[in-house]
Amino acid sequence: MSIPRFSDDFLARLREAFQRTGYDADGVVDALGGAAHAALGRGEPELAFRASADAGELGTLIRLFLLGSAEPETAVRAALAPLALDDALAAGLVRGREQLRAGLDVRPHGDEQGSWWVVSDLDSDVLGAEVPPDHVLGVGHASLSLIRATTRRPVGSLLDLGTGNGVQALHATRHAQRVTATDVSERALALADATFRLNELDVELVRGEWFAPVARRRFDQIVCNPPFVVGPPRVDYTYRDSGLGGDDASALVIRQLPGFLTEGGTGQLLASWLHVDGEDWADRVSRWLPGGTDAWFVQRDVADPGLYVGTWLRDAGIDPRSDRGRAKAADWLDWFAENKVQGVGFGFVTLRRTDAAHPTVVCEDLRQAYDDPLGPEAGRWLDRVAWLREHGHDLLDARFRVPPTVLLERVSAPGDEGWDTTVLRLHRSDGPGWQHEVDETVAALLAGCRGALPLSDLLSLLAAGHGLDEDPLTEAALPLVRELVRHGFLEAV
Repeated sequence: MSIPRFSDDFLARLREAFQRTGYDADGVVDALGGAAHAALGRGEPELAFRASADAGELGTLIRLFLLGSAEPETAVRAALAPLALDDALAAGLVRGREQLRAGLDVRPHGDEQGSWWVVSDLDSDVLGAEVPPDHVLGVGHASLSLIRATTRRPVGSLLDLGTGNGVQALHATRHAQRVTATDVSERALALADATFRLNELDVELVRGEWFAPVARRRFDQIVCNPPFVVGPPRVDYTYRDSGLGGDDASALVIRQLPGFLTEGGTGQLLASWLHVDGEDWADRVSRWLPGGTDAWFVQRDVADPGLYVGTWLRDAGIDPRSDRGRAKAADWLDWFAENKVQGVGFGFVTLRRTDAAHPTVVCEDLRQAYDDPLGPEAGRWLDRVAWLREHGHDLLDARFRVPPTVLLERVSAPGDEGWDTTVLRLHRSDGPGWQHEVDETVAALLAGCRGALPLSDLLSLLAAGHGLDEDPLTEAALPLVRELVRHGFLEAV
């Protein structure tokens, strides 16, 4: 595929056309209505076709760029004005004669502060064929999940490693003074450059593999959506394949990323890891970490190898039932079998560069559904880890309170004398909805955590009230309190 190039004047005229017609995140939702817009997100376009029919030139752009429809030349010419149709055809923005189709995917993408446009390649459904090797992916579920998992605290400098279409860098401009974006793909950098200039944003773009383009530089924050697909060491598609075998791509990023952070700087990325027979996944990923790094690994899903292979074949537009699909699946599954792979874990990784003698490393499952974005929680997790590091030696002197978002659930079953409590469970109603099972003694301790008394006094009262030895009680309570603080069930006052 040829590399698309757009002049500043071309993008300025395209921007004017989008602004004139209202082709932005809010405009599309208003034109389609909530039900049709939601159906479109599920891959069900008919309601959107119907709703866009009466939306004039905005409807033309919606059908052209969002629905993959063929539109009359006269309608496209009018909708793109003041951008000349001949220029749009020459640049590859649209294609065809008389009945025109989109040549690139250009769609609104917004957050609570406003809207952008993201330029990428057409997906396999619109192409009606397998995507080419240098395909530049649009804003998919993985991109959106990383956006929601990224901490948005103000920073001076941010690196978007493997920028693709540039969507992570778009969001980074909200909270970073300077944004640098890299990619190994020349096509990806060209489309990301179009994304940034279309939105009038100043982002530094550098081409190269992994961290090589920013050697000897450091950043306050790094975000990365790497080619994390695991399997044989090959590159079928640059957006997903690294050429490294197994989960070595994720391992490489995690090993090297902290060395490009400023002291106290943070990194957040998507990653995959193998579940190998006889090996604990947490031990595997922990071995990737360099010294001086706090790390939080959150496993969101574990895929069966067969399901994993089929999903990624379809993602590229390959029919798993075809001869080509079966051959690729057989090679992939053979590799999994040879390497004793039982599953593929996927999740988020938060890293922080630290000079602490004993960095904190936590690996945990978080497979339940939740609504709140993980980014704010990741920032607070790092805060709580830092607090525990500073106050761990005098934890007994600290005063704690249970936040109002924490609930105690009691599960009871019928017994000989009425209801017998079988499970006591702490539940956070905010964030990712953490849960902890506790016993009656812990519940009693937390009931006293109202910020008035230090932990040592509460433990003394608890021991006296329940006839317990205070020293063993304290020894058992301290690690539990640390865990409850890390998960936000207790906060210092």
